[in-house]
Amino acid sequence: MSRAPIYVTRPVLPPFDDVLPLFQDIWNSRVLTNGGAMLQRFEAALASYLGVEHLVLTSNATLGLIISLRHYGITGEVITTPFSFVASSHAIGWAGATPVFADLTAGSPNLDPAAVEARITPETQAILAVHCYGIPCDTEALARIADRHGLRLIYDAAHAFGVRSNGRALAAEGDLSVLSFHATKVFNSVEGGAIIAPDRDTRMALERLGNFGIEDEVTVTETGLNAKLSELHAAMGLALLPRMDDLIAARGRVASRYARSLSQIAGLDCLCPSERPGHNSYAFPVLVGPDYPLSRDGLYEKLRTHDIFARRYFFPLISDLPMYRHLPSADPAGLPNARRMADSVLCLPLYPDLDPSDQDRIIAILADPGS
Repeated sequence: MSRAPIYVTRPVLPPFDDVLPLFQDIWNSRVLTNGGAMLQRFEAALASYLGVEHLVLTSNATLGLIISLRHYGITGEVITTPFSFVASSHAIGWAGATPVFADLTAGSPNLDPAAVEARITPETQAILAVHCYGIPCDTEALARIADRHGLRLIYDAAHAFGVRSNGRALAAEGDLSVLSFHATKVFNSVEGGAIIAPDRDTRMALERLGNFGIEDEVTVTETGLNAKLSELHAAMGLALLPRMDDLIAARGRVASRYARSLSQIAGLDCLCPSERPGHNSYAFPVLVGPDYPLSRDGLYEKLRTHDIFARRYFFPLISDLPMYRHLPSADPAGLPNARRMADSVLCLPLYPDLDPSDQDRIIAILADPGS
């Protein structure tokens, strides 16, 4: 009997009946974009949920990163990670700056602060760090480095929706943090994102940059982008937001079940702290080591033969891609920890309503890959 495929993630959706009244409000207003009432409601509800005072909604996180860099006039070098989705580095290039890759902390998916500091030159203007899998970077060490060298510190927090660290919202760290509300994320508005800003003036400046640089009806003060979130996307996010505590808790239960079941399998190491308070269980990455019967790629292919689609997030390294491999900082000799991470990590299927029987299928293959 054929079984339905199991993908690495599956978008969560609000109840259809919760969306319809919001869509009816939009239909009645005939306002579809340009910061209408629905976007304003979503913005206020989201800021309250996240525990931040100022944020700017964007049509996606990539544009949020570009706007963040443009706001600070970053056109020199930006130290960043090679272990991320390509948008992190692409945004640096689209902003007119140059990515400089630094290595990861050994055994971690996040930047090594010492490696970051070693990459600083007179051309360095910013650090763009990623809270990979929602695991917080060493924010205190990175802040000290940024302060010491007069650099801007921007976080790609695409994986970190709702994560709390040291008693505060992780998205409040740095000069700016950018969240993603893409369909595959912990929280989504189908497409979308947000920039967490430190104050009202910064928020207003970011809003202008995301609306063509328009100051008022007759005044355009800078070369901005069109990064506005539509009313329809805002309605989707607004309908889903009240369910997020329950959905994150459900993700945590799936992650904990993986962690318990895989703890005795030699050669598989769970990377995410499924029991850490404040974590959002965005993903469930495992490191496939030499003691496991299959290589990482062998396990990836084995799962595929059973219609289980795990993902090698992130492989290859961004620094290996043709548009970046020419950079001096892309030399593999300077990125040994990132290389090991990219060559050994495999993200298992995880979403709030992953059926326990489907999870059992995955765990059984991991426990006995020769079957």
